[in-house]
Amino acid sequence: MLLASAAALPLLLGAAGCRSSDVFTGPDPLAGRPPLGHDVLTLQAVIAAEENMIDLYQLAISGDSGTTRARTLRSLLAQHQQHLVHLKARLIPGGSGGNGFPPGAGGSGGIRVSSPRASTSPRASTVSITRLRAAERASAADLVRRLATAPPALAQLLASIAASDATHATALGG
Repeated sequence: MLLASAAALPLLLGAAGCRSSDVFTGPDPLAGRPPLGHDVLTLQAVIAAEENMIDLYQLAISGDSGTTRARTLRSLLAQHQQHLVHLKARLIPGGSGGNGFPPGAGGSGGIRVSSPRASTSPRASTVSITRLRAAERASAADLVRRLATAPPALAQLLASIAASDATHATALGG
């Protein structure tokens, strides 16, 4: 029966120059990866921004242990780390470990963002409360801007993180 099917294949395909796309539907496996969807690109950008925020907090805390300021900053840092976990779990349903990006998408999804470590000295005084407050406000505004084009479940997560960032800005004195 298998031989009969294999023998009939040329008849089904017709002309000798027939391409596989003439017979089969769906994505062409030889065409490469399809482009990432808007929601994936949004998640990648928000994840990169959250990682940068975490870097800022870590720089602000370094060398400033034991103070009330450091305890407050550690608390806010922990919330950002939770946000990052939720974002990565949303990017890969089931939170399947890894770096939080689809295979082949790279460490930050191909999105290059400068790390605060690359642009400032590692001294704790280089990241001021004013800078953290401004970063929190900018993050909240960026997340709110993204709400209009995000699917409902992602929009809910972004709104929650935006509200948290606005609360952080207030906790930082702004």
